[in-house]
Amino acid sequence: FGSSHFGSSTSPVLCIIPQLVLFLTAMSTVAEQLNLINSKVLALQTDIDDTKANYDESLDTIWMLLASMLVFFMHSGFSLLEAGSVRFKNTQNILAKNLIVVTIGFLCWYLIGYPLAFGAVDEPGKVSGGTNFLMIGFWNAKSTFRFWLFQGAFCATGGTIVSGAMAERTKLKGFGTFTVLMTSIIYPLVVYWIWSGYGFLNYTDDSGKQVSVIGPPFMDFAGSGVVHMVGGIGAICGAIIVGPRKDRWSESHANAFDAHSVPFCVLGTFFLWFGWYGFNPGSTGALHDADTAHTAGLVAVNTTLSPCVAGLLVFFLRAKVVQPKCLDVGGFCNGILAGLVAVTAACANIKPWEAVII
Repeated sequence: FGSSHFGSSTSPVLCIIPQLVLFLTAMSTVAEQLNLINSKVLALQTDIDDTKANYDESLDTIWMLLASMLVFFMHSGFSLLEAGSVRFKNTQNILAKNLIVVTIGFLCWYLIGYPLAFGAVDEPGKVSGGTNFLMIGFWNAKSTFRFWLFQGAFCATGGTIVSGAMAERTKLKGFGTFTVLMTSIIYPLVVYWIWSGYGFLNYTDDSGKQVSVIGPPFMDFAGSGVVHMVGGIGAICGAIIVGPRKDRWSESHANAFDAHSVPFCVLGTFFLWFGWYGFNPGSTGALHDADTAHTAGLVAVNTTLSPCVAGLLVFFLRAKVVQPKCLDVGGFCNGILAGLVAVTAACANIKPWEAVII
């Protein structure tokens, strides 16, 4: 058993050490690669999330701009319908009023209308808003621009409803004054009461439930009450105040007040119906997910069926029941518009067969 024999042998532990070093080095490299892969995956996920957010924002903006342009296009329908319904000598006057509503209406909406309707304050009240005058604050939330445009088109529409009711007997300065009041004060306050989420007709209580001061909340998806009823009440008040046109109900002038252009009336009705597909489906406010897209589709269907039934019903009644029992194309047009107005409030919450009944 010489000592030289034991000294020349290699310990098993010493043999493993180089292999262990290589293994640890390899594991370190693998860990670095995994960390690198993980970093790349996280960066890719962030990029995907950013891309999706940008895509959703772009899609919603395109949808709202399209809807806004359709609602804006409705003013051409109002212009044709009203111009065709009055006597030829008054066409320029009624067309000027339609232009006044749009131009003054949007400026009033910019100055004071939008702030009163949607300008949320730190401690919101139940009557009106009070911020975002002259679009102050919009640059901090740029998606507000598209919302402002869409709601501004609604505001101008509410003012236009009145122009036809007082046609041929209202001076431009009087109508212009009313337009300022309508688009600056009256309409914005009603909008705040119902659509802002803080008004006394529709707000969220402490338990997170939608209510109103009288119990259930006021539900109006696209504006049967907020837009058309407000405009209609303004119209009937104006008609009562200014009274009928001179000799309107005189038998000797019975035919003097007939619409001077039925084609204008029919084209105007079709233009309004076409614009309604921005008015109602556009009230979804977005279109980047399946549920909202399905809602928009349902709304469009209901916006088609209701005016079809209403128009045919009025046309039939005028032809077979109501004197003088004639084929009244003007009545047909009014029936279509009545059906559109009637279905606007509930179009997102009813089935197609219910739209037919409405």
